[in-house]
Amino acid sequence: MAEAFAGTWNLKDSKNFDEYMKALGVGFATRQVGGMTKPTTIIEVAGDTVTLKTQSTFKNTEISFKLGAEFDETTADDRKVKSLITIDGGKMVHVQKWDGKETTLVREVSGNALELTLTLGDVVSTRSYVKAE
Repeated sequence: MAEAFAGTWNLKDSKNFDEYMKALGVGFATRQVGGMTKPTTIIEVAGDTVTLKTQSTFKNTEISFKLGAEFDETTADDRKVKSLITIDGGKMVHVQKWDGKETTLVREVSGNALELTLTLGDVVSTRSYVKAE
């Protein structure tokens, strides 16, 4: 099921990302850079292991995980979180928990488009990606 997400995805559009970063506690300077960055996300599937790489001029991150197995993650903004990623109803659902807080990152593929919905409390950001040819 994770194979549907495999590929290279380039950010096309972003809505409310600054508010989401603010809700995470990201500082002003980092939010300014993060808001201007157009990252590329590369999702690879090898057996039961999924690798998710985010590359940009600002920062590169990479996580490898097994669906349904909790793992430790250091986020792009240096939060140390417990993450759990599952496939639910055709969506890749990524839950991060830290310091009594929780955020959800939901990826959904439709054709050559990937929609990422980031939710923290009542703050919602959407980031739209297009698959690289």
